[in-house]
Amino acid sequence: MRLVLASASPARRATLIAAGITPIVHVSTVDEDAVLATLAGGRAFCGGTTTPADEVAALAAAKCADVCASLSAPDKAPDLPDGEPVLVVGCDSMLEIDGQMLGKPHTPDVARERIRAMRRTTATLWTGHCAAILAPASSAQDGDTRVVTASVTRSASTLVHFGDISDAEIEAYVATGEPLHVAGSFTVDGLGGPFIEGVTGDYHSVVGISLPLLRAMATELGVFWPDLWDAPRP
Repeated sequence: MRLVLASASPARRATLIAAGITPIVHVSTVDEDAVLATLAGGRAFCGGTTTPADEVAALAAAKCADVCASLSAPDKAPDLPDGEPVLVVGCDSMLEIDGQMLGKPHTPDVARERIRAMRRTTATLWTGHCAAILAPASSAQDGDTRVVTASVTRSASTLVHFGDISDAEIEAYVATGEPLHVAGSFTVDGLGGPFIEGVTGDYHSVVGISLPLLRAMATELGVFWPDLWDAPRP
């Protein structure tokens, strides 16, 4: 079975490839702010009932659903295997620190401010995951139409321990551009790695996709994890 990654994240793709799974990438077009604005409990830490786990789970589910919908129509996904189901996976990550949920900073000023606030602290990295089986429709008149036959959504949290990062190091790191487009303004698997003193929990979750959680979700959907590997299993 092929895995479809509903994300443009190079880190998520590289993590899957290192685990023996080369994903088919289809990027979602979800408006994240619009999704969060519709949460019945409001935003996390804003007086409502929504939790950090709810936020990242809602975003992951929206991204997975968006890609499934875009791949469902006939002739919309020529790179998918004919007549076979695929596992579509959506993910989202946000950093919780001092009662705030932080996504991507996008600008140097925001990144600089966030990294200064993170140094010498421990923050929680939340990652939402949604996996769905997208299978060919059973009726002949549906042609090549694909439908979601089952899905599951979960979230995971990991503690990230930041070191004492100097102002000069922060300036140099922000200048590389790396922290501008990643959740929480840092990477553990890139240039930001030396500034992180430790991780309590699943390292892969901090990168952006929790392999143990995804395996459990796939199993729940009836997918045998080794069937996702590129190489034939013994």
